[in-house]
Amino acid sequence: QVQLVESGGGLVQAGGSLRLSCATSGRTFRPYAMGWFRQAPGKEREFVAAIRWSSDITYYADSVQGRFTISRDNAKDTLYLQMNSLKSEDTAIYYCAAKEGVVIFTFRPSQRTEYNHWGQGTQVTVSS
Repeated sequence: QVQLVESGGGLVQAGGSLRLSCATSGRTFRPYAMGWFRQAPGKEREFVAAIRWSSDITYYADSVQGRFTISRDNAKDTLYLQMNSLKSEDTAIYYCAAKEGVVIFTFRPSQRTEYNHWGQGTQVTVSS
């Protein structure tokens, strides 16, 4: 079994920055892709960003394009989300997700059902 543990959340003023981390534990882990989702109170969990582990191909939601950067450290099996120019609407619980296994046809990074493992989330609060 694989565990994903998010960290780096907190309170930040609008326009500020935070960097989230997602560390893996339990066994050797080489996913096909990893991603970040977020969920605000009363809203559905939504896609934020994803990255192909070996190729470094990235995907971003329109709402964070140009402000957030997803990256990974293969040696440490750690995922990062650098969040800049934060807005109040970025306030949410941020979840790390991982996809293991092969993709036969097309990878759909924004779809929750693509991912096999999920972390417990870390709270990000942006004050305005």
